[in-house]
This record gives sequence, C-alpha cells and structure tokens, in this order.
Amino acid sequence: MMRVAVTGGTGFVGRALVKALLERGDEVWIISRKETSSSPSANARLHQVSWNELAAAPDKLEGANVIVNLAGESINQRWTAASKQRVLHSRTDGAARIARLVEQLDQKPEAVINASGISAYGSSLTATFDEDSPLKVTDFLSSVVEHWEKAADTIPVERLVKLRVGVVLNRTGGAFPLMALPHRLFAGGRLGSGSQWLSWIHLEDMVRLILFCIDHPEIQGPVNGSAPEPVTNDQFGQALSKAFGRPHWLPAPAFLMKAVLGEMSSLLLEGQRALPRKALEHGFTFKYPTIESAMKQLSRANIEKS
Repeated sequence: MMRVAVTGGTGFVGRALVKALLERGDEVWIISRKETSSSPSANARLHQVSWNELAAAPDKLEGANVIVNLAGESINQRWTAASKQRVLHSRTDGAARIARLVEQLDQKPEAVINASGISAYGSSLTATFDEDSPLKVTDFLSSVVEHWEKAADTIPVERLVKLRVGVVLNRTGGAFPLMALPHRLFAGGRLGSGSQWLSWIHLEDMVRLILFCIDHPEIQGPVNGSAPEPVTNDQFGQALSKAFGRPHWLPAPAFLMKAVLGEMSSLLLEGQRALPRKALEHGFTFKYPTIESAMKQLSRANIEKS
C-alpha cells in the first residue's frame, strides 16, 4: 500500500485518480483550498486536509510516498485579463506550496507527479513533438506551461515527473461534452481549417498513466500524457460523427470562433502533434490508442447512461 497525496483531487481527473488509488488499496490524502469537514470519510483510507491545516501541521503528510499535483483553475472559460491571471497563478502557486511543504517534511516523498500541458511545445501544423523537443512559447497556454514547470522545478524531491497532459476525453466531464455538442445537435463539422492537430487521451488512460508513473521509479522529467495517435480536428469530428451517428457537415469558420470565444478560440483552432514516446518506451500500453476506439467507448457509455 502506498500513501499518496493529491491536489485537485475533487476535479475532473482528480476524482477518477482518487477512485483508482482507493480501489487498488492505497491510502489517499486530498489536499484542498477549503477547510475540511470534521466528519469521518466513508472510506477509512481516504483523508482530506486543507492547505491552511498543512501550514499549521505539515507533519500530517509525513510518510507520503508520492504527491500528485493536479490543481489549477479551469481554462474552459473566456480569457479575460483577470481569468488569465487566475489560470497562471493557480498553477504556479500550487507548485510553490508543494515545494514549501516538502521542505518542511523530515521524510521527503519519493516522487512528485506535477501536471503540465501538451501546449509546452507551442502550436504547429507540421511538426511532431516528443519529450526531447524544446519548449516554445507561442501563446498564452504555452507561456503558462513554461512558468508552471519552472515552479515545479523548485520542489526539492529526487524524482519529479512533469506530466504534459493533452485533451482528456470522457463523456461526463472536461472539454469533450462541449466539443461534441454541435454534432449532437446535428450541426457538427470541422472547426477552422480542420487541419490543426489535437493531442488527446481517454480519461481512463490518463489515470492509468499517472498510476504507471507512480509505480515506475525510473520515469522522471517530462512525460507526454497523450494517446499515440494524435488526430486533426477534422479527423476528430469524423470519428465522433461515426461513433455517435451524427452528421459531420457544417464547418465553423475561424473568424466566427474568434468572435464568439475570443482568445480562448486558440484551444480549438491551434494545436500540436505530440507523441508519448517516453511512456511507450517504458512499456505503457494504451487501452484506447486510437480516436476510433475512444469514441466507440464514449458513445457506448452515452447509450448506457441514457
């Protein structure tokens, strides 16, 4: 049994990770901004603690084997000056808090798995990126990742994994419900040129990859959290259309996306083709390696839910 602390444990990926950790018998501490309830958890191996409580008593996490940092303000909102500052500071402040916490512990954790973003490499229609590719700041998100990873580098731990996460697909959370909405309303089609790359990963594989990084001490540094077969926006829409039985015919021009979403439209109109070379080289196998396999599962889950 491992003792794992998780920040962002009540978020989209965090909830699924906590569930998986408990199912395999680990002890889990969820670190949150809010003060925790005094009532006991339904699971004796699940604990919650606030940052304020840890500031007063950091020894609560003595003996933690791993800290997984998934905390961060959602990027799925209109990017005003204020929201962009919240997105940036929530990530850099979270990493800085973990650095201070680790410094105070007599027994340091064996590893910190720090979430990051696949946008680290900047956007490109032609290049292919793996973990050896240099970071490149081309827009707001790549700038956030640069500062985020620099903050993570200050965590005094022997093994730091920077998990550069792609677009995580799941039927009920994250970006997928919004991405699928036009098709579900029979108005789906390519966005912009449709040639922009999407580095994606199914939620189940995302959780499995985090567990894999926890369990394999030889893995450190950048790890691309994305499926081995990225797709273009048009290929993504076609796979979604086929799996859900919806047409893929009504393109949304780039100027319209920019008018409606502002700078946040770059999430849909730009992208990068990133490959999970390090995960594959260390023997990780994807349950959903292709967009067709992922869409088949998502459509099946949708039928079962309805």
